[in-house]
Amino acid sequence: MNRLYNALQLKRLYQLKQFGVEYVPMIEKRQPDHLSLPNDLKTLQQIVSQCQLCDLSKTRTKTVFGEGNPHARLMFVGEGPGAQEDTSGRPFVGRAGDLLTKMIENAIEIPRSETYITNIVKCRPPSNRVPTPEEALTCLPYLMKQIELIKPAIIVALGATAYHYLTGDKTGITKVRGEVIEMAGYKLVPTYHPSYLLRNPSAKKEVYQDLLKIKRLLCEN
Repeated sequence: MNRLYNALQLKRLYQLKQFGVEYVPMIEKRQPDHLSLPNDLKTLQQIVSQCQLCDLSKTRTKTVFGEGNPHARLMFVGEGPGAQEDTSGRPFVGRAGDLLTKMIENAIEIPRSETYITNIVKCRPPSNRVPTPEEALTCLPYLMKQIELIKPAIIVALGATAYHYLTGDKTGITKVRGEVIEMAGYKLVPTYHPSYLLRNPSAKKEVYQDLLKIKRLLCEN
């Protein structure tokens, strides 16, 4: 429960910071000192690689921090690493990764390497299950720090889990897919996860429209 409490408090602080709040009174300092996160991605990645704050650390092969342009204007956030990502230490390298690359390069028409790609959790959940709230909230400060450092203009939430933990909204992905949501410092566009598209190819038409919208937003920002 301590880890969950700490994670919830960190999430609250980061959300308040995104809304411009500089000082929050009457919050107990219960986070361990090593959660004071650094202001550069390389050092942050080293911290993540040694993280043992939740039980996912016990079953991972490698942490999957994220990769891409550290100054990317477009960022993709998925749910968590799969088996191939766990082995390689890179995000979206399997079939879903190949599809994501095609989505980026064929529809948005920019190289994948010009974007930044990461996940809500940095370690693979066993059997590719959905991360528990404790796991996701424990890992979320790492993602929030990545966003703070990269400063993307647009973030694409790939699937319901990414959308939920980025916004706190539990609305189903089918209802919010394709919407442009104004966040503090960036626009958020939720769409289907590439793994969902592999199981439901008919949804690719909807995602294609989302990607064209993202392309237009990039041109405007």
